[in-house]
Amino acid sequence: MIIAAFTGVLYLTEAANILLGGALEVDGGIRPRHLDGLDGILWAPLLHHSLQHLAANTVPVLVLGFLALAGGVGQFVMVTATIWLVGGVGTWLTGNPGVHIGASILIFGWLVFLLTRGFFARSPAHIALAVALFVVWGGVLWGVLPGAAGISWQGHLFGALGGLIGAQLVAHADRPGTAGRTRVNSS
Repeated sequence: MIIAAFTGVLYLTEAANILLGGALEVDGGIRPRHLDGLDGILWAPLLHHSLQHLAANTVPVLVLGFLALAGGVGQFVMVTATIWLVGGVGTWLTGNPGVHIGASILIFGWLVFLLTRGFFARSPAHIALAVALFVVWGGVLWGVLPGAAGISWQGHLFGALGGLIGAQLVAHADRPGTAGRTRVNSS
């Protein structure tokens, strides 16, 4: 329900953007290394260049978002916020000139989160999911490298980094047999 509602917000935002002649994508995107582009960190994942851009992101948002949500709402919010922030700040610091928008920051972040969470958590079930996801979606990981003009590979790369950080942050809670236990560190 949460992911369906989020996807609905993406479509409502795109409808508003179309009605405003594309003004939201220009004014709300990340403008690298421009102070007036910092607020784009908050809005860029909600904005898309066209309905085709949004449609291309819809299935990955629904599938990967749903799978990322399986760890619970609190974990999902923390991981998504980490991806959103790391992806946005990384894009703002390193992005090519122009405006960077799209849910791909989240898609790459959720994918890498799901691919690495099981290894950090040492969870056989999560590792099995990671293997299945890699078989189906692994090819998109090439998108973290510079490629086609107009594609924000920086958003993909830093979204993925945010997912990796998110997986590390939740690893202890996801480890089998550690739920609710306090970890003891010795020196």
